[in-house]
Amino acid sequence: MSKKKNKREKNKEGKDQHEGKGLNGEDRAGLLLEEEKSNSLSAKAYLKELGRLHVELVKLQEWIKHEGLRVVVLFEGRDAAGKGGVIKRIMQPLNPRICKVHALGTATEREKSQWYFQRYAAQLPAAGELALFDRSWYNRAGVEHVMGFCTPEEYQEFLRSCPEFERMLVRSGIILIKYWFSVSDTEQEKRFQERITNPTKRWKISPLDLESRKKWVEYSKAKDQMFAFTDIKQAPWYVVNSENKKRAHLNCISHLLSMIPYEDLTPEEIKLPKRQEDVGYVRPPMTDQTFVPELY
Repeated sequence: MSKKKNKREKNKEGKDQHEGKGLNGEDRAGLLLEEEKSNSLSAKAYLKELGRLHVELVKLQEWIKHEGLRVVVLFEGRDAAGKGGVIKRIMQPLNPRICKVHALGTATEREKSQWYFQRYAAQLPAAGELALFDRSWYNRAGVEHVMGFCTPEEYQEFLRSCPEFERMLVRSGIILIKYWFSVSDTEQEKRFQERITNPTKRWKISPLDLESRKKWVEYSKAKDQMFAFTDIKQAPWYVVNSENKKRAHLNCISHLLSMIPYEDLTPEEIKLPKRQEDVGYVRPPMTDQTFVPELY
C-alpha cells in the first residue's frame, strides 16, 4: 500500500509542477497536441511556465483593482497570427468582471455616421479594469484601407488623428499597450490549412480572410505605413514573433507583466467557516427535478 501511495503522490506532484493553474483538461489536451507538432518547446516546460505566469497575472489583476488603474491592451496582426490564442491564455485565470475582451463586429450604419473612434471609446475601461481589444481602431489602417472599405480621405484622417487620440488616452491616465503579432506567409498558410480541415476551427476563416491572401503585399505596406505614423513615444508598438504559438504566449504575457509595476496583494491564508447544519431542512424528492442525461 505504501508503494502505491508514494506512486500516487509522486504522480500528483508531477502534475502540480507541470500543469498550469487555470487550465482545464480540454485546454491541456489541446496544448499537448500542439506540442506533438512542434518539438521546439517542451509541453511540460510550457505548461509549467504558463502556470507561473498565470499566478502573476492574478497578482496584476488584484493590483489593477486595488489601485484603480485603467489598462488597455491592443492585439493586432495578420489573420491567423495568434492574437486569439494569447488573449485566451491571458483570460484563463482572470476575473471576467475585471478583465474584459472586446472584439467588435462590423459597424452598423448608425456607427458609421459617428466619429470613427466613438464606438471604441465606449469600450474603454473604468477604474480597476483591464480591457483587451481583439483588433481595435487599427482596422481602418489595415483591412478597411486595403480592402477599400473606407475612402482615401478617411484613411489619411485616421493616420493624422490616431496618434492624437492615443496621446489623449495616455494623458487621461490610461495605460495603453499595443502588440503586433508577426507571422510569415509560410506559417500563415499552414494555419489556414489547419482551419480548413479542422471542423472546430472552420468558423475562424471568413470570405474576407480568403480575399486578403491575395493582397499580402498591400497589407505589408499598410502595416509599414501604420507603424510610421502611430509608433509614438507615448504608445509604441511592441512586435511579438508568433511563428511558434507557445513561445508567443509566454513572451507576450511576460512582457505585459513587465509593463505595469505591481505588488503582491495575495491575502492571508483563507479558512473556510463551518458549514451550517441541516437542522429542520428536508430536501425535495430527487424525482421532482429534471437531470441532464449521464451519457458519459
